[in-house]
Amino acid sequence: MKKMFSFRGKRGELPLGFNISPRRAGSRRLNGTKLANPGPGYHIRVGDLRKIHKAASGGNAAKVQRILLLGINDLNDRDKMNRTALHLACANGHVDVVTILVERKCQLNLRDDESRTALMKAVQCQEEACATILLEHGADPNLKDNKGNTALHYAAFGDNVSIAEKLLLQNADIEAKNKDDLTPLLVAVNENKEQMVEFLVGKGANILAVDKVKSLSSKPDTDDSWPSSDGDLSFDQIKTAPYISSKEKEENKTKKKTEKSSLRCTKLLSRV
Repeated sequence: MKKMFSFRGKRGELPLGFNISPRRAGSRRLNGTKLANPGPGYHIRVGDLRKIHKAASGGNAAKVQRILLLGINDLNDRDKMNRTALHLACANGHVDVVTILVERKCQLNLRDDESRTALMKAVQCQEEACATILLEHGADPNLKDNKGNTALHYAAFGDNVSIAEKLLLQNADIEAKNKDDLTPLLVAVNENKEQMVEFLVGKGANILAVDKVKSLSSKPDTDDSWPSSDGDLSFDQIKTAPYISSKEKEENKTKKKTEKSSLRCTKLLSRV
């Protein structure tokens, strides 16, 4: 069965090679090109980075300080994929570097090529300490990436209740919808994150949004299996019947989405 939706690309990976769980990795080579310390799956060629990005991704706080003092690079300089030093430090969980950058008043809400902020990357990579620093200094939790996901969507997918609670304390929108009309609650439901479902419902997440999805389905889905996590956060891989028009395919996709969401919502919410 194809995956209905997911934040991941290849199994166990998020977009651009991010793993949901943080890991540390040293320099390596890909196709003969040396890569900078990629952190949790960041695929970065050395040529993409300025000195401050290399220092930040490697967690070298002293070097970051020196680069800034000498004016070699600016706090908010971008690499070739529009990532700042803050993005790279947060993705790698380098709290000391994040602290330096924030204390020097770097811009917190700049976006990379995927329209993700440093806060989104910290949440996506389960780097709670970095996310906490950003929130305490005013990072916006309600900005959306190019698929409409907020930091709370990523927290819901990662089943990280602690981060989700901190986001809500900073006025994260619990009813924010991504481009597939999924709220964080629906993300949690579709990913079978029971703890997160219970938490979001307890925080007042709108159950009527779930009921609305259920009401759109004319019949229950006969496939009771939970999907594996393959593919990006989209419904592009839903199977449709062959030899039908594009309009009919889109209608079938919408119907399939609502039917599957209905089944998952019924199952999980009955346990809350």
